[in-house]
Amino acid sequence: MEGIEHRRVEVNGINMHVAEKGQGPVVLFLHGFPELWYSWRHQILALSQKGYRCVAPDLRGFGDTDAPSSVDAYTCFHIVGDLVALIHSLQVDKVFLVAHDWGALIGWYLCLFRPDLVKAYVCLSVPFVPRHPTAPPVDSMRALYGDDYYICRFQEAGKMEAEMAKVGGEYVLKNFLTTRKPGPPIFPKGEHGTVFQPDMKEALPPWLTQQDLAYYASKFEKTGFTGGLNYYRNMNKNWELLAPWSGAKINVPAKFITGELDVVYTSLGTKDYIESGGFKDTVPNLEEVIIQKGVAHFNNQEAPHDITNHIYDFITKF
Repeated sequence: MEGIEHRRVEVNGINMHVAEKGQGPVVLFLHGFPELWYSWRHQILALSQKGYRCVAPDLRGFGDTDAPSSVDAYTCFHIVGDLVALIHSLQVDKVFLVAHDWGALIGWYLCLFRPDLVKAYVCLSVPFVPRHPTAPPVDSMRALYGDDYYICRFQEAGKMEAEMAKVGGEYVLKNFLTTRKPGPPIFPKGEHGTVFQPDMKEALPPWLTQQDLAYYASKFEKTGFTGGLNYYRNMNKNWELLAPWSGAKINVPAKFITGELDVVYTSLGTKDYIESGGFKDTVPNLEEVIIQKGVAHFNNQEAPHDITNHIYDFITKF
């Protein structure tokens, strides 16, 4: 991680930790759950060598960024507000946006609310889905997959944190990051240890070292998982707040990349939504969809060179 600079920026009433390297047009990277700026380590090093200023924050509630105590402080408006302030602090008019998982969803909201700030968007794992006019998302997920669907299990404040504490942060992180099981994640109650992978292997995959895992664990042991879980706890609230954007399309130029084993791609009708043209209809300037063979959810880490090349090939068009 040589040459990556770390600083804290005051944004939207909180202090945000930012990792940064390189000079040139800004590429803003947004991580997911349970992750940190560190998830983009490979892309930061590679793209900073190709003439880009790579900026990767710890999002609100994660890592070395402040984590407000109130669940209500984690709506899409709060988090996008943080990013708008961060972009302004960089003293640039627009950024290239690259995001994954929860970062991907926040990235779509940034494109929806402030398209003037985004030149182009490379989105990993989570496509933009139009707001349903009558059904809040968590209610829909519960109706589809039951109370033990992971997002439903995350809703009650403190409950999932207590289960995670029983097995320890490093175990939770390893279990999440190394899962390769497609389909909707179901967490039987009282069995957090079996979450994604009841038969989790002892050995780490080649793309995740013990040093990597230790870095994640060191940060989550300090902060806990509450900040990240609060994003899920605001999904229905975000649905309410997004009513004025019902039916809105996203017109930012976009490229979408996911693994064929990704838990999002293989559940919630996502694959059909993409293949049927629904995604392209909602994001008219979606220029390309890439499905990576044999790759799972954390594709920016599992297939880092492939992801870097896809990002570079796209942003050099603009």
